[in-house]
Amino acid sequence: MGEALLKDALAHKQKNNYNVSSAGLGALVGHAPDKIATELMLEKGIDISGYKATQIDHSLIKDAFLILVMEKGHKAALENKEPSAKGKVFRLGEWGKFDISDPYKKDRKVFEESLRLIEKGITEWIEKI
Repeated sequence: MGEALLKDALAHKQKNNYNVSSAGLGALVGHAPDKIATELMLEKGIDISGYKATQIDHSLIKDAFLILVMEKGHKAALENKEPSAKGKVFRLGEWGKFDISDPYKKDRKVFEESLRLIEKGITEWIEKI
């Protein structure tokens, strides 16, 4: 959801010179998005059904200018895994000082709350980029 929403927000701000992709620390590589996430995004007019989960690796970290994570723990884990990531890893909720919980295998209300926080974080980052 975050990748698609950030791409959409950047396009609306005519900031198309950014390459946005997502990857997880514990991603189920090759898996499609959760059904609830897909439904919520379709309600926003964005189709993420073709997305496949990928795992973050050294190459992605090295090539990234900015890495946005959902939780403080993700930031620490990523920086431990790849010390070169330090200084370019921030929470999506950095400016509002909030974490975004992973809604995976939870009910729709949890997905809706995560989506709300993702949108809030993206709005705050768009103003900084």
